[in-house]
Amino acid sequence: MPYNKDNPLIIQGDRTILLDVHAPAAEKARNALIPFAELEKSPEHLHTYRITPLSLWNAASAGFSPETVSKTLEGFSRFPIPGSVQTWVEETMGRFGTIRLLQSDNPDYLILITDSSLVYRELEASRQMQKYLLPAGTTDYAFLLAVLHRGTVKQELLKMGWPVKDEAPLKDGEPLDVRFLDTMESGDSLEIRDYQHRAAAALVGDKGPGTGFGTIVLPCGSGKTVVGMIVMEMLATSTLILTTNVAAVHQWIDELVDKTNLSRDQIGEYTGDTKIIKPVTIATYQILTWRPDKESPFPHFSLFRERAWGLIIYDEVHLLPAPVFRVTAELQTVRRLGLTATLVREDGREGDVFSLVGPKRYDVPWKDLEGQGWIATALCMEIRVPLAGQQEINYAVAGQRQKYRIASENEAKMKVVTELLRRHSDDSVLVIGQYIQQLEKVAATLNVPLITGKTPNVERDRIYADFRNGKTKAIVVSKVANFAIDLPDASVAIQISGSFGSRQEEAQRLGRIMRPKEKNAMFYTIVTARSVEEDFAANRQKFLAEQGYEYSIVRWDESVLDYTDGTQ
Repeated sequence: MPYNKDNPLIIQGDRTILLDVHAPAAEKARNALIPFAELEKSPEHLHTYRITPLSLWNAASAGFSPETVSKTLEGFSRFPIPGSVQTWVEETMGRFGTIRLLQSDNPDYLILITDSSLVYRELEASRQMQKYLLPAGTTDYAFLLAVLHRGTVKQELLKMGWPVKDEAPLKDGEPLDVRFLDTMESGDSLEIRDYQHRAAAALVGDKGPGTGFGTIVLPCGSGKTVVGMIVMEMLATSTLILTTNVAAVHQWIDELVDKTNLSRDQIGEYTGDTKIIKPVTIATYQILTWRPDKESPFPHFSLFRERAWGLIIYDEVHLLPAPVFRVTAELQTVRRLGLTATLVREDGREGDVFSLVGPKRYDVPWKDLEGQGWIATALCMEIRVPLAGQQEINYAVAGQRQKYRIASENEAKMKVVTELLRRHSDDSVLVIGQYIQQLEKVAATLNVPLITGKTPNVERDRIYADFRNGKTKAIVVSKVANFAIDLPDASVAIQISGSFGSRQEEAQRLGRIMRPKEKNAMFYTIVTARSVEEDFAANRQKFLAEQGYEYSIVRWDESVLDYTDGTQ
């Protein structure tokens, strides 16, 4: 390939990819990398991506071929691609489909088959696989495994570097007529967006292939709940929906009643407060993972077997608790859908999502939907403030863990919040933080409602309702608002403390203000200057850059209560 100095990518022998953000085709290249590469670093000028086995297997499961990946890299590469990288991409992607799961004549067993005698011998010699695999008694390179071990074997094989292509059929659940209404209960007409239908079709199949299981990645505010309902309509079966908290349960119920023919009598709530099982049942992850003590079984896991579920929807699948993976491994015969804005897991268990819920079937860049007007344009700003008075001394002598707490609860942040609320007096504003004592002070000072994990669900729903209808212009929320809360009118978020190193949290908090509106959304993060809070900025910038956003850093000048230009 000839040298092209204007191309944005530099592919290196260690499988990292440098993206020159100033090159003419940088944006196109960034979007082209999304299906098969992971962003690692994103400073001002050169972003670093890495091709990993899991990223390539996700791409392969979505229909990408090694030739497609190579052509993409060649088309955007500034220099010739190292031959070792091209060979590794081809060999790694070729592993997907080398081992397949098929149905056997015995309904209690599946066939694990490969076309390679070497792979067969590797599995035959594996002590870990000997627990699960039985001789198939055929001349083929095949084994038998119990249906119960379907998910566990897929997990173990992925650890060995062999992603399984699961072609065994899925069982049908109880039939259930689910249809969208022409006019919603609210009186508005319902518009299904093209990308929502494409996402559902990628999972179920619509005049084309569809496996019936997998993960859909869409930005917050883009209507992932609607995608779930499209899948429910396409499959027309009894459905179990798992989500993050009681408020999210109520949101799902309201959305289903508003947009589909389902009545409230057909929808059950399974939470700490209420345990009703209906043809569509919505439960929280928290109730499923509750148990009396660490040695006891999880009593509510029985929910998975209470009905003949034909579909399980894992909302915010990146938060799926590790204990639920055990049950998910047993439920591999059920069609399943994972919904998320980011596949980043803080525990590094993305491989379990791939094996047990399903590979990524569809995603779309945030900026693409922003450009089409489906989500709001977001402007992101980091405001750095000095430590207040005596806190400087306390910070200097504190241990590392305490330093973060002192910086997070910097009293000087209150002046910034007050001024931002004055400037956005006509907007609906969320003030988000992590430390309850800090949030209580902010709420009392501003005289606005506060929502934490201890806020009763009835009171929480009332505050959210007042916020949505404009009766309340600002609310203070703890991290409970990170997940699955419908706040369509929020246009400003002020983040005063949090796990600033968490890309996962950043995605959720930014998503609270991304629903389409006539004005730009503003996402402020207030951090203490020259403190450990600044050290976490790299991960925040990494997430925003991955989504195509730039954010500015400004210094707060207390003498004039105004911004002064900072650095990018």
